Amino acid sequence: MAIRLPRSLFSQLGESEGEHASMPERIRALVLAEEWRSERMIGWVQLVIITIFGVLYALAPRPSDAMDAIFEPVPAALTVYALFTLVRIVAAYRKYLPGWFLLLSMIADVALLYTLIWAFHIAYHQPPAFYLKIPTFAYIFVFIAIRALRFDPRFVLTQGILAAVGWLLMVLYVVNASGTGIITRSFVDYLTGNLLLVGAELDKIFTVLLCAIVLSLAVNRARKTLLVAVREGAARRDMNRYFGAGVAEAITSKEEAARAGEAIGRDAAILMLDLRGFTAFASHHPADEVVATLTEYHRMAVPLIEAHGGVVDKFLGDGVMATFGALQRSDTAAADCLDALCDVMAAAPNWDRYLGERSYEAMPINAAAVAGRVVAATLGNEQRLEFTVIGGAANLAAKLEKHNKIMKTKALTDETTFAIAREQGFTGKGEPVGCYEATAGAPPASLIKLA
Repeated sequence: MAIRLPRSLFSQLGESEGEHASMPERIRALVLAEEWRSERMIGWVQLVIITIFGVLYALAPRPSDAMDAIFEPVPAALTVYALFTLVRIVAAYRKYLPGWFLLLSMIADVALLYTLIWAFHIAYHQPPAFYLKIPTFAYIFVFIAIRALRFDPRFVLTQGILAAVGWLLMVLYVVNASGTGIITRSFVDYLTGNLLLVGAELDKIFTVLLCAIVLSLAVNRARKTLLVAVREGAARRDMNRYFGAGVAEAITSKEEAARAGEAIGRDAAILMLDLRGFTAFASHHPADEVVATLTEYHRMAVPLIEAHGGVVDKFLGDGVMATFGALQRSDTAAADCLDALCDVMAAAPNWDRYLGERSYEAMPINAAAVAGRVVAATLGNEQRLEFTVIGGAANLAAKLEKHNKIMKTKALTDETTFAIAREQGFTGKGEPVGCYEATAGAPPASLIKLA
């Protein structure tokens, strides 16, 4: 629920319509969530302050010159404010804080403090001008600062205006109760007697307003930073979903902005997955069933890849290309790659069961893994970039995955990759099934069947 006041009061004290209107709904929801957390924090801080006031009042020894007053407004004011603060906290957690209630809360802050200050002249049986020099006045700056927790300068400024107007009323009460004869132009008489120095009280009011203005400017800058942080945080989460956490981390952690043509060579491993028969399935089923089936396949396979440190480089329709050790150097890239491949194949019966429950034709998962030297590169131009992995290992993995159909296998790797993975701690089993000539003139690759 949006926090807002009628337009007649600072247009919208609780929410900037222009600011939020320019945001996508999901970003706006994140900003509002931060604001609700801020409102809850404000409530708890207010409760802590009122508790401190109450403890100090109850435990602090009364000054020797304090009189026994028949009317004691302090306990009543503290109790009412404590109850009001509890209601405010509950309302914040229930996400119901209408603008009038927030304004009432700010008035209550000022009213509480000034009531406590006003009560001093009664407790000490002094003229009202006595309370103008009470040091408790400094707490008003705490109440103004509390509003900064909301990251909205309008709340800070409004609290400052209320504090200034409240103190002006306190001064006018002194003049009304004691007459204009209490006004002095002597600073010494003002400090040593129960007299009113107009300039001194105007200084207090000016200082309160100046503090509120300066703090509002600081909060305004902080709010802009908050909005940028929320947008960038949402963008980063979107990048993680589109590109994978590893790719997004590699992009955002760079000291300089990514540029087309950047590349780095690494020893890594490439995993290729594919659904055999998916093209025929897609041509005979409605689009929503095709997409739902593909989504379920990715939902099963991707977590198994990521569990071993793999990063999905791209989705190729029903194909998945994942890298191990390409973005960040890894001493176990080949082993991690084969472990992930074996986990995917171990989960294949669940995939087959999913298809059978829907009376879909069989679409076995085929896979291939190859370790070798690759190049992690940023391709494209200044307007459109793509982070990908290229090199012989990626090419061979793609070809071996297709070779499963010829070899009547489900998962293949080459002998070199298998040996490297064993050295890195891979404990799975493999079975030699022949050779594969990857390119003309190159030595044939000895193949190992993993599933």
